[in-house]
Amino acid sequence: MDSKECLKFLNKLSDIILTQMPRAQYSSIFSDFVESEFFLIDGDSLFITMICEQSLRKGQNLHFFYLVECYLLDLTSKGGQFAIVFFEDAEYAYFKFPELLPLRTALILHLKNNTTIDVRTEFSGCLSEEWKVFLEASYPYFLIVADEGLNHLQTHLFNLLIIQTWSLKVNVVLFSGQASDILRLNAYFMLSLSAIREFFKKNVETIKSVYQTLLEQLEKSRDLLLAPLFGDLKWENLMEEACETVFRLEQVWPGGADIRRVHCVASCALSLGMYHRFLESRKTTTDQKTDTDEVESNCLSLQEVEDLCRLHCLSVVFLLHLPLSQRASARFITSDWIQEIHTFLQMKSLCEYFILSNISIFESCNLNLLHLSDLNDEALWKNIVFYYENESVQGLHLDVGEVIMKDYEHLWNTVSALVTEFEVGNPFPLRTTEICFLTKSPTPIKDGSEKKMTDLGFIPMSSAIIDKFAGDILKDLPILKSNDPIVTSLVKQKEFDELVHWHSHKPLSDEYDRARCDFEENSRDPRVLRSVQKYHVFQRFYGNSLESVSSKLIVTQDVKGKRNFGDSKNKKTRETKAEIIIRENKKRLFAKEDQKEEQKWNALSFSIEEELKKNLISGIKNLEDFLKSCKSNSVKFRVEMVGLNACLTAWKEHCRGEGRHTKDLRIAVEMMKRIHCLMEKYPELLQEADRQFIARCLQYLGFDELASSLCPTQDISDDTKKKTNKYSVGIGPVRFQLQHMGHNLMREERQDPDPRVQDFIPDTWQRELLDVVDNHESAVIVAPTSSGKTYASYYCMEKVLKESNEGVVVYVAPTKALVNQVAATVQSRYTKILPGGETLCGVFTRDYRHDALNCQVLITVPACFEILLLSPHRQKWVKRIQYVIFDEVHCLGGEIGAEIWEHLLVMIRCPFLALSATISNPEHLTAWLQSVKQYWRQEDAVIEKNSSFKKYGHPTSYPKHYLRVRQSYKVRLVLYGERYNDLEKYICSVNQDDIDFEHFHPCAALTTDHIERYGFPSDLSLSPRESVQLYDTMFQTWDSWPKAQELCPENFIYFKNKLVIKKLDARKYEESLKEELRTWVTDGNKKKAEMVLKNLHPHADVSTNNIDNLFPVLVEKLQEMDKLPALFFLFSLEAVENRATKVCMFLNEKQEKKRPPKANKEAHDMANKLRKVKKSIEKQKIQDEKGQKRNKTMDQSLIHKAEHDHLLKNLEKNLEIPQDCTYADPKAIDAETLQMVFDRVKFQRKGRILKDLAKRGIGYHHSSMSAKEKQLVEILFRKGYIRVVTATGTLALGINMPCKPVVFAQNSVYLDALNYRQMSGRAGRRGQDLLGDVYFFNIPLPKIEKLIKSKVPELRGQFPYSITFILRLMLLASKGDDPDDAKAKVLSVLKHSLLSFKRARIMEMLKLYFLFSLQLLVKQGYVDQEGNPMGFAGLVSHLHYHEPSNFVFVHFLVRGLFHNLCQPTTKGSKHFSQDVMEKLMLVLAHLFGRRYLPAKFQDTTLTFHQSKVFLEDLPEDFSAALHEYNMNVTKDFTSFLLMVSKFADMKQEYELPLSNINFSGKECEGSQLVSHLMNCKEGRAAISPFACLSGNFDSDLLQPHVSEHLILRTIGISHRQAPMLWPQRFDSQGRRIPLDAYALDFYKHGSLLGLVQDNRLHEGAAYTLLKDFGLTIKAISVALRELCENEDDNVVLAFEQLSETFLEKFNKV
Repeated sequence: MDSKECLKFLNKLSDIILTQMPRAQYSSIFSDFVESEFFLIDGDSLFITMICEQSLRKGQNLHFFYLVECYLLDLTSKGGQFAIVFFEDAEYAYFKFPELLPLRTALILHLKNNTTIDVRTEFSGCLSEEWKVFLEASYPYFLIVADEGLNHLQTHLFNLLIIQTWSLKVNVVLFSGQASDILRLNAYFMLSLSAIREFFKKNVETIKSVYQTLLEQLEKSRDLLLAPLFGDLKWENLMEEACETVFRLEQVWPGGADIRRVHCVASCALSLGMYHRFLESRKTTTDQKTDTDEVESNCLSLQEVEDLCRLHCLSVVFLLHLPLSQRASARFITSDWIQEIHTFLQMKSLCEYFILSNISIFESCNLNLLHLSDLNDEALWKNIVFYYENESVQGLHLDVGEVIMKDYEHLWNTVSALVTEFEVGNPFPLRTTEICFLTKSPTPIKDGSEKKMTDLGFIPMSSAIIDKFAGDILKDLPILKSNDPIVTSLVKQKEFDELVHWHSHKPLSDEYDRARCDFEENSRDPRVLRSVQKYHVFQRFYGNSLESVSSKLIVTQDVKGKRNFGDSKNKKTRETKAEIIIRENKKRLFAKEDQKEEQKWNALSFSIEEELKKNLISGIKNLEDFLKSCKSNSVKFRVEMVGLNACLTAWKEHCRGEGRHTKDLRIAVEMMKRIHCLMEKYPELLQEADRQFIARCLQYLGFDELASSLCPTQDISDDTKKKTNKYSVGIGPVRFQLQHMGHNLMREERQDPDPRVQDFIPDTWQRELLDVVDNHESAVIVAPTSSGKTYASYYCMEKVLKESNEGVVVYVAPTKALVNQVAATVQSRYTKILPGGETLCGVFTRDYRHDALNCQVLITVPACFEILLLSPHRQKWVKRIQYVIFDEVHCLGGEIGAEIWEHLLVMIRCPFLALSATISNPEHLTAWLQSVKQYWRQEDAVIEKNSSFKKYGHPTSYPKHYLRVRQSYKVRLVLYGERYNDLEKYICSVNQDDIDFEHFHPCAALTTDHIERYGFPSDLSLSPRESVQLYDTMFQTWDSWPKAQELCPENFIYFKNKLVIKKLDARKYEESLKEELRTWVTDGNKKKAEMVLKNLHPHADVSTNNIDNLFPVLVEKLQEMDKLPALFFLFSLEAVENRATKVCMFLNEKQEKKRPPKANKEAHDMANKLRKVKKSIEKQKIQDEKGQKRNKTMDQSLIHKAEHDHLLKNLEKNLEIPQDCTYADPKAIDAETLQMVFDRVKFQRKGRILKDLAKRGIGYHHSSMSAKEKQLVEILFRKGYIRVVTATGTLALGINMPCKPVVFAQNSVYLDALNYRQMSGRAGRRGQDLLGDVYFFNIPLPKIEKLIKSKVPELRGQFPYSITFILRLMLLASKGDDPDDAKAKVLSVLKHSLLSFKRARIMEMLKLYFLFSLQLLVKQGYVDQEGNPMGFAGLVSHLHYHEPSNFVFVHFLVRGLFHNLCQPTTKGSKHFSQDVMEKLMLVLAHLFGRRYLPAKFQDTTLTFHQSKVFLEDLPEDFSAALHEYNMNVTKDFTSFLLMVSKFADMKQEYELPLSNINFSGKECEGSQLVSHLMNCKEGRAAISPFACLSGNFDSDLLQPHVSEHLILRTIGISHRQAPMLWPQRFDSQGRRIPLDAYALDFYKHGSLLGLVQDNRLHEGAAYTLLKDFGLTIKAISVALRELCENEDDNVVLAFEQLSETFLEKFNKV
């Protein structure tokens, strides 16, 4: 392929990648819960990203390695599991930058030798077969790669790598735009799409050809570089020369050496030899007449080069002898090398590369590779050069020091010994020539004290909160005096207030007031009352769809003393007369009940028995339906006997007929199920005759031993055995039960009722939950989905409702969908007559609220509950809270809003229940919460004592009318691990155009290494048949297995002679097998264990490219297998909607094929006729109203009506969906109810689409849908009408939508261990399915294995504060209704972060951040020196969701910028021009609509039709004000860092963070030169010593976009915690990262479709973004109106106009 065609194709690849960039998801690559997938990092992308770091200076090796290790440590500390890949071919890209070649080689060697990182260098290129095999075997979830190289050729290499990676279904993460915090690393995530995979497949040969052409070009450019430097020497010759040099050095230093010495000596020797040859070749090739000196004028002489090498050797000796603490004080020379030196420097870099490439020769000797990271320090080299050519010649003669001089002499003598081409000069003098190697500069030395920070100190503050929380740290920090200019010039807000008649201090309404109230709680308006009534009717209907529990009337009762139902009953010697009467009455009632049930059975028995004879399976279903409703044990016993008899008859008939060849074991299973029930549930009713009958049934199944054990008296003759032999199932009773009826095995259930529970008999662990509530304790409850843990929540609610009319229970749910569901359940379960204005249940979310503060059960989301807890004037309501229930408490580890969960858990004084199905470290969580409760125990004692003294003058108890929270301060941990139903996994594979399912044994996910290191995952459970499968595989693998007989199912100790095997017995068998397999691994039979795991492995191929297109086929297949209803989990909104639509289209096409050819035409004609008839009827009505020709028109109207009905009926029949063309079950819901559900979404955005899908039995569910839309899908799915739902992970968060199977239909970063367990937990409906199925569709096998074997990630704390949050805490402490209570809450939040639990260093860091926040708030004028909020503190808190934009907004407001901008069209007008509105929108988009696009996307050549896409810069005045704000905050933050730098751990600061290589040591004192060069100790207090090597000073912290790694890392605080808002953001390569103009674009064109087409947003995501933006504008508008007393203030009017216009456009969408 020629270069033109090659370039054309490469540009095409570039365009494909650019097109995908705006669709990239910006999210954490470690998912919400810090659980990592295995991923890969492209080594060269990592290399160039770190090289481009702005704080790094060229030639500074150690600082570069520090940056690399900081990045890699960040990944590993976050749980990252990764490998780094360096491709051989990628090396070609650096020959234009020879100085980078040795650095890249040193990096590879360092990572391999000095870290535990997995580094791969065995692949030639990204298109090699070995790389493809590696990817397919390891299946990384993504590859982190750069989207731009150092030049176009390297960029093309990266593009080829990206395309090839996508082709193998591996996703791509960009280095550009990454941002890290304590738990996450956010990055642009680009999915592997089927269209791109198809493109690669189609063009694979072209891509290979292009790649080869590109490599040839790179090789040519390499040769072009080498030719002028090395003449005729080819690449291979140069490698041989380097090899020879290293070999000679090995002879000179046979005992080995430090890599720095070896590298220095060998590279100097080789480069001197090469330079000598270079000069010689120039002499011979030059015209004889040309003067030699003229030829050499553009490069150094050999003697000058020797001088340079001597100084380099001296710099290396400095590296060997000086600790980092001393080197970090080096002065920094800013001068560049002179032009003439560049040729030699290029040659030297290449020689260094050749030496490092051959360093393995030294491996046989003792070569110390520890300091590969510190081979060169160009800044130090320049420093020494500067001294000798400037200061030394001017008479400053300094002693180098004996030790250094001796070491230097040794190095140089070794160089002399290695150079054979010419005689190298002596080690002294160091300079023999006079040439200056550095350019002249007016300021050659960087001055770090030029911007020295003065007046460092904290503004004095006096506050009890500060003293109690951070007093211990504050005492060690400098405090400014009260007359210091900083203190006297603190910001005052009064000027602005007086100027524009605003009241900045006025308390603002909070989110509670702003949330839309569906109806006024106390209104008597008939329309409002009707709305309330309709709402409650729907809630009850919605609640009934969730559970069929009849509503319970709650009556307030007197609170009685505690009674622990867990204890045994009080022993009484005699019953009282009353008790005897009660007992007798109960007996009579039971007898009456038995009689009723007897009559019911007599009425139904004939029809059921007849059905059993016709069709056993259908008859058994009817029989079991009757048993579910029957309450009489004696009747149940009779029914079971009838069933058993029918089963025996059916089995005998079957075995005589077709069963002679292959038996249908379903009949045998039904027979054993009946036997199990009779033996376990009704043993006291069994007579001898019944036992004999059961024994006979067992004989017919071939279970003679069990029959004998049941009836030992009944002898079994040989004739009987022969007679029954043909009926035998052919396997032992244990194997039969495990293999064929495993999911039917009896669960361990208690038989003794608990008087606290009416509907069912609770398990032991559930009784413990009830005890927790009875004892007013708190509990962390971890139990699987559908295990019944939520019952404790409703018991808790009921208890509080019964105790009083004042007590409140708060139920905190993570999503609005779950809030709606719980609210409906509560309203359906309970009714209570309450005093006027009070209600039973209320709801509060950001979107809407009703009855929130006048209810007894409040259902809310965390953010809204936090608003109420932090609101100073709602503390009276807060004190009414008796219990808080946290559902899905593992959200404490989530990405968004996780810190709010922490705040709630530590702020509440009352007991709580924290529920979750997935926490791997519940003990740690419980211990943390227990420490919080201990704090509250102490605080409550103090507050109680203080309040008593205040009121009565002496300690006393609470008055009777005071609603006091009773609690024990104990936090219990309740763990329950057993799922009610088993889960079995299947993988889907393509067989031509069909889908096949293959069972996936959970053990197939394991490896012997995993078992050896971690054992079996705690929640990796096997179904009974999987246990048998494991035994059989182990038995087949090892012929002489010693425990084969002992672990044989029929011989296993817990199964021996057991007629009824229970689930618990099967679990013990499973554990024994797992333990045995683990023993194989640890006791020398690892190979056999490997064979077992290999044989269990499925053989299905899941790697088909077009598998996505077969999604409708999958659904159809599940329908055929009777596996619907099913949930299909996907992870993008687009995929969720598309898949549902595809299935619907599939059914439409299926219907079209079945329809008669003329059916569509007939339907069209009928529809036209119907329209005409309708018009005639309407016309007739008008005439009737006018009273014309009444008698004739009456006849006419009847004819029209009849014709209309006839046409309508025929049209409906024509358009009727055949039953096999829909998944909907019309019997599941009546037409009237269905219509009512459809009517609720009539005016919703997706209402029509959802209705059409629902008619086909399909729905979808994701976060961007409205509540009504979601409820339609939820209700109809639960009712059984919709039976196919595609959904995102939001459905897995507690939403009650159980199904038969769960299907994972898309791979994603969000499909992690936690989400897998949450989602798969939906499979298997309790009470309906004893077995749940999990299907993996288009999920690669390695990913499935990881999901099954990976642990649920541990909960770790978040960074708990923001500056706005601290301001809100100070507001609460200052203005709370109850000051003592408010302060106790504030201190609880400050002291009890999960992040700092048992970690004193983190707590110290949080205290420092708290102090910084207060100092900033004081300087900005939001808090006074007593810690009391002032100025615009209310407005900043009001916009707390948007830090730091809230601070910037107020800064703009106070500077008068909004008043300057918001000028009406004419004087006195209240209307503003479009230009003003658009400018205002531009400013607000910069503040509150910040969504970044990848930097590379700016290169796109795409045409945008409606949107501008890229947000333009702020107006100049706003930009200047923003710069002023940023610089003020930066200065404050830098001052703070300098003050707290003393808290850094300097021992760690002198170590490389990942390899822990220590660069500390005793400072060199015997050298005057060292002291002179290392004299810049000032101005580097807060800078990392590694960053100091690149000449960075404290003053550099004042620059915009400071690198995270510039600051001392052990302080624990970085610039990301300072509230700065840079107008422009740049990536590590210095490219601007553009902002998306979606909000401004929408304001201009009002089109959601425009955002989809141009801004590349998904419609649902765009809708959510716009909705949030609209809510923010409205919140600002309302707040400004409240703060301003002037009704005609232009700013207020402009914001109101903007809010109205924006929401008007949005509502049209």
